[in-house]
Amino acid sequence: MSRLGFLVTTAAVLVVTSAAAHDHWINVGRYRSPQDGSLCCGESDGVLVPEAGVRVSPGGYTLPSGETIPFAEALVSEDGQFWRCKRPDGTRRCFFAPRGGT
Repeated sequence: MSRLGFLVTTAAVLVVTSAAAHDHWINVGRYRSPQDGSLCCGESDGVLVPEAGVRVSPGGYTLPSGETIPFAEALVSEDGQFWRCKRPDGTRRCFFAPRGGT
């Protein structure tokens, strides 16, 4: 492959990768935090939380970190998985849970 061909291919891969992250369902849905109304996040600011690490209690969803998210602050996950979106300082902006919890 020529140097030009390599550069064109590399650029195309980077554009597709960036578009895929930007088009994550959380970003596309323009979800907002129930706490302060700020936009939730995209895949780059969000962390997939393994279902096995989430406990459902009367107070809400408890994550492996010990953080508990009240049910009233949980949004419905479009992909049936748990997601935690964070602010730059690491605090929670949004939390998504499958319909019906776990």
